[in-house]
Amino acid sequence: MPRTSFSVLFATLASLTLIFSAGQAQTFRAASNQAENDLRAALDELATTRDAIASEKIPLMREVAALEDQVQQKTAELARLQRLRDNRDLGLSRLRDQVEAIKDQNEYAAGLLDEFVGDFEPRIDYSETQLYAEAAQEARLALDDANMDQAEVFEQQLAVVSVALERLAQLVGGYTFEGRALTPEGVIEQGTFAVFGPTVYFASSQSPLAGVTFNKLNAAEAAIAVPGENYRSGIRSLIETGEGSVPIDATLGRALQISESRDTLLEHLTKGGSVGWVIIGLGGICLLLGLFKTFEVTRFHAPAPEQVQQVLAHIEAGKLDEARATAAAMPGAGGELLQTGVEHVNERRGTLEEILYERILAARPRLERLLPFIALTAAAAPLLGLLGTVTGMIKTFNLITIFGTGDAKSLSSGISEALVTTELGLIVAIPALILHGLLARMARRKIGEMEQTAVGFINGVVGVRSKTEDVD
Repeated sequence: MPRTSFSVLFATLASLTLIFSAGQAQTFRAASNQAENDLRAALDELATTRDAIASEKIPLMREVAALEDQVQQKTAELARLQRLRDNRDLGLSRLRDQVEAIKDQNEYAAGLLDEFVGDFEPRIDYSETQLYAEAAQEARLALDDANMDQAEVFEQQLAVVSVALERLAQLVGGYTFEGRALTPEGVIEQGTFAVFGPTVYFASSQSPLAGVTFNKLNAAEAAIAVPGENYRSGIRSLIETGEGSVPIDATLGRALQISESRDTLLEHLTKGGSVGWVIIGLGGICLLLGLFKTFEVTRFHAPAPEQVQQVLAHIEAGKLDEARATAAAMPGAGGELLQTGVEHVNERRGTLEEILYERILAARPRLERLLPFIALTAAAAPLLGLLGTVTGMIKTFNLITIFGTGDAKSLSSGISEALVTTELGLIVAIPALILHGLLARMARRKIGEMEQTAVGFINGVVGVRSKTEDVD
């Protein structure tokens, strides 16, 4: 390659390099100047900003301090309000607890008052209910009235408590009051009561009656029991003047109530109701049939062995007419049995046995008649008693539905019917069962005697035939 061309190329490259370097140097210088100008402007702006910040910093710090003070004040106020809220919640909780405690106390007091009102009338003498029944009734009605509030109910119940306290104050020396009472004859008379300790005395203003009060079952008024004619004047003197000789019951009236509550036989049977009368009627019929059957069985006589031997002796002697007459003289089915045997004495042994057994079978129904009815009575009487028990309990539950369980007297009729019918059923069934067993045994014994007579007669006839054949 020619050296001239290479030199030209190198010279050209060098020229271009110099030209590029010179242009680049000018560009860097311009950029440096621009940067310095920008830096100077930024420093001036920074200084201006710092001066503005410095001029605004103090007011802002003061404002921040004021706001911090306000924040502290608000925080303190918030804490105070929270404490007040907590105290108020604590106070409300305490008030709620106090309200619940007062409610429990009210409920406890209400329960005591309800119990006192319910027990007030049963605890006093029955004759005194004429004085205090109205207050107790109002208290019970107030308790059942849904429109009354608790305060009104308490007011009515406290009225009963007040009446009871007044009564206790009067009991210290005894007191008298006017009222009505039931005489022993069942007549209601007006008179004066005198309450002296646990005993209440009564003197009638309509008759000379004077005595001690007691609670008679199912009676609307207090009943009067006369302890004796010797005490009549003393009781009347006590009521009229405050002094007198009166009887004192150490049992607090219980002995008198027991004595007066004893029923007569008719009253006791009446408590059984309609089912009880059916049981009594069935028992009466069974008793009459038992007596009749006893008389009938005891009159049934089987021939004695001596009588059988007499008939056999006539047969052996060939005196059949006398044998028939002797058998006919014997009463009852035994005589008929021997008469039949004499009539068929010439029959074969097997035939004669069947004929006599037929007569025994004919006598059996007469001996055993009416015994099934007595057995049926022994089985049916307890069932009738159970029926009366069920009807009595149904009656009791109906009375409970109407009157509740507070009044035991109203329930006594149903309970009495339930128990009395069971008693009557057993009273009828047990003797009927024993009577049936005795009569059935007597009947079987009579049948056995008839069978023994038949066997003895047949054996005797066979023996007579054997002797006759031997003689022939």
